[in-house]
Amino acid sequence: MVFEPPKRLVRALGETAPDGDDWLEKLPEAAQQAVALREFTVERVQVPGGRSSLVVLVRTADGTPAVLKLAPGRARPEAERAALAHWGGRGAVQLLEPFTAQGVLLLERLHPDVSVRSLPEAKALLEAAGTLRRLWVEPPADFPFETVAERTGRQAEAMRARAQADPEVAPLVGLALAAREELLAAPPEHRLLHGTFRQSKVLSGERMPWLAVGPDPVVGECAFDLARLVRDRVEDLIAQPSGAATTRRRVKRLAESLDVDQERLRGWTLFRAVESGVRAGRVGRPRDAELLLEFAGWL
Repeated sequence: MVFEPPKRLVRALGETAPDGDDWLEKLPEAAQQAVALREFTVERVQVPGGRSSLVVLVRTADGTPAVLKLAPGRARPEAERAALAHWGGRGAVQLLEPFTAQGVLLLERLHPDVSVRSLPEAKALLEAAGTLRRLWVEPPADFPFETVAERTGRQAEAMRARAQADPEVAPLVGLALAAREELLAAPPEHRLLHGTFRQSKVLSGERMPWLAVGPDPVVGECAFDLARLVRDRVEDLIAQPSGAATTRRRVKRLAESLDVDQERLRGWTLFRAVESGVRAGRVGRPRDAELLLEFAGWL
């Protein structure tokens, strides 16, 4: 079988490595080797798939359905492996092989085409939030993960540079950076976080109704993790005449349901929306940038 990278993956990796690298070129051969080494039967490549990895639906030698995932180093697959091992299947997809080749993960098979986004919005938020709560555990000793301060510090540098080049975004960037400084001054807890949690990252499973996939783990306060969920279905929010009021109600409802400080959630939602909007503008996605920055302005 020829392992053709999905267009979505090629496009997304082009945004994160505009000068290119050889991972995509080597990917078909690496996938062939991973399959042959374990005598897997390949069913199909998941399409459209993820933005940072190739996902292949396979069956192991004994017929067990599984997922083979290959990701470049810049997607931090070894951090994902460490987080999944620490969670041990509690709220998240389970590792089937703790140790595989670098950048290769073998995972339990969920229902890849059924996420909580298939549910009505209120039910989807409820189920997603319940899944996220199970992931917020004490990180392992000597954890190999970035902290929220470290990750957002890198992002803040890119935001400042963009604000200097584009004065239109400078006021929102200033608000977002000020919120970050205030939030980092006194974080209320340090937990292992999913890092990129949203409705599409919660899939239907057999072992549990819903399980999280695709973490980019980070250690910090829970409000940071919840902030990405606030803006889920942002295009629908923007299309509503009452979008701003709906957003503020969503912040309040999610904060109360997960015992997170409402103002801290609002602050991290602002920072993450502005950061995503600035990044979208930088890599040539003006429509996404416009939506995200309009959403951020409501906060």
